Amino acid sequence: MELALDAKLGAIPAPAISKRLRSRKPSMSMAMKLAYRNLFHDRMSFFVTIVGIVFSVVLVAIQSGIYLGSQDKISAIIDAAPADLWVVPLGTKSYDDPSFLSGRERHVILSTPGVENSEDMVVAFASWRKPRGGTNTILLIGTAGDSPKALPWNIVEGSRAALDAPDTVAIDQSYFPDLGIDKLGQHAEINGASVELAAVTKRIRSFTTLPFVFTSLDEARRLTGAEQDQAAYQRVSLVSGADLEHVRAEIAQRLPDTEVLTQDEFRKRSQNYWLFQTGAGAALIAGALLGLIVGIVIVAQTLYASTKDHINEFATLRALGAGAGYIVKVILMQAVLSGFIGYVLGIALALAAIRAAQDTKLTVIMTPELAGGLFAVTIGMCVLAAISAIIKVVRIDPAVVFSR
Repeated sequence: MELALDAKLGAIPAPAISKRLRSRKPSMSMAMKLAYRNLFHDRMSFFVTIVGIVFSVVLVAIQSGIYLGSQDKISAIIDAAPADLWVVPLGTKSYDDPSFLSGRERHVILSTPGVENSEDMVVAFASWRKPRGGTNTILLIGTAGDSPKALPWNIVEGSRAALDAPDTVAIDQSYFPDLGIDKLGQHAEINGASVELAAVTKRIRSFTTLPFVFTSLDEARRLTGAEQDQAAYQRVSLVSGADLEHVRAEIAQRLPDTEVLTQDEFRKRSQNYWLFQTGAGAALIAGALLGLIVGIVIVAQTLYASTKDHINEFATLRALGAGAGYIVKVILMQAVLSGFIGYVLGIALALAAIRAAQDTKLTVIMTPELAGGLFAVTIGMCVLAAISAIIKVVRIDPAVVFSR
């Protein structure tokens, strides 16, 4: 701060300075220069401030990214196999809370006016026995291979057609360690029946610890002991122009022991169950808020300390005619400049961490909306933190400069 005052005010006689400051308001460029020099005058304080902001940005970005990633993981299967309507067993909490329908639902649905098609989907828990011993619980998913919505997707080794052969399955490469296999052609057991790995996917992970294992519809029924017509869910497609709510009500009336949900309703039900009813979402939100609070406290303490250390210089500016608004502007510029630098460094570190986690079981997502919101939150956090310093400044008595 002393450097700033010397550079702009030291070479001009005090009466001339006072007259100049009273005759016109100091320029914006002058305020910015004062804010810049005051911010960088104490390198250690500046470093602590930036570290605090970067920590806050990274923590909030990662926690928010995990929250968005969790939403996507929870609804990944629903999004990959969209339908106009889903017919599910009564009381289903989420997609991965499966139970079997009675088996007559598909025929009833197909006879409903406005329905174009209804596809069976088998989803069930099963026991996976590793080739070298040990077991793991899996979520077995079976769909018809001739369906345009056949699962899985994002296959990097093998093919979906390979799953039409008997005793074949597909898993994601991130689950190799959990399931004890690591290449095509290896064998394991599902519920005591031998299966062969025929396809490998990438980045298809469940929100829970249960690995997804994909197979054909018939194979899924055989492995789980389901009847020939049984399925966990029915994916209903409507004819063009059909009234969705009318068809939905008709199906619900014909199948009173089921629930008929839209794509969005089933998606949100699954997400709300895992994120809020289980408390997982609350933990992620709490972590993001903690990072925000830590950042505000660190920035507030640093700005307050900086203002207190330079209180005499601020008093000198007040005595020379600078208004309280001008001093407040300088402090706010310090806060915004700190926030901008901290955000740039923090978002760069967050993006690096997100990229490093792409092929792990942890799904972290960064969207343009999240990045923009995070920038606004960071600047707002720094402006909020500057309030303590502003309160100190506006209470300065200009007369203290004459008592030094």
